[in-house]
Amino acid sequence: MGLTARIRTRDGWAVSHAVVTVTDMTGTQVLRVEADAEGTVRDANPLPPGAYTVIVTAVGYAPAAASAIVTASGRAEVGTVTLARQGGTELPPPGPWTIDPAHSTVAAVAQHLGISSVRGRFTQFSGAIEIAPDDVTKSRVEAVIRAASIDTGNGMRDGHLRSADFLDVERYPEITYRSTGVTAATGTDRWTVHGELGMHGVVRPVDLDLAYLGTGPDPWGGTRAAFRATTELHRDDFAMNYNQVVQAGIAAIGTTLRVELDIQAVQGESLPVA
Repeated sequence: MGLTARIRTRDGWAVSHAVVTVTDMTGTQVLRVEADAEGTVRDANPLPPGAYTVIVTAVGYAPAAASAIVTASGRAEVGTVTLARQGGTELPPPGPWTIDPAHSTVAAVAQHLGISSVRGRFTQFSGAIEIAPDDVTKSRVEAVIRAASIDTGNGMRDGHLRSADFLDVERYPEITYRSTGVTAATGTDRWTVHGELGMHGVVRPVDLDLAYLGTGPDPWGGTRAAFRATTELHRDDFAMNYNQVVQAGIAAIGTTLRVELDIQAVQGESLPVA
């Protein structure tokens, strides 16, 4: 066996599309090998003894270099080479991920009487994420929220929010979000998700400020990824113009909503069976 190496991301995931190039001390290329689906590089051809430079490249990742000493055996065991996302940002491994509503929260905060906040959340929603393998900026997310599942902890208020004054859930039972692109933002593991939000019969462009919190195993044998995203919405943009003005001209409910998403997604196209 000649060259062996393992190509991984910072959190241990295989980089299946990596390319390993080996040059000798004169800079001459002596070997070029692609990693397999497990991010492993194996080449059976022995190398002449000497010192070599191993360069690892992959689309969407910063290049990495390592040194290798080949002995009389002809082997070059590079070990594990870790690649960082281009620009220092990360996302989960490529492929489909399914949002787990039981361990996720879709919440909104509105100002009340100009002095305090009212928090609400939607209890019924679903969604899917697709992390692109070669160009992470082409990753996609889609989500559907049942508008009638709004819950602020007050039945009278929830009924009013479901009425034609606000969400009008009889006519517009679903709130939808479909991404149109992803760009890296300032700071490690920070992204901006560009997309279109459909609510109350109106579709508007809405960007999400996204933080990727990492991945890990779950008790059911799967792998989960965690995200936190925020944005601000203006009710007027979605034709929800109702307002009640109390004393001193203060609006009972603010026109700006802060949306807070805490999302867990399970690797794969479906959720585990309970």
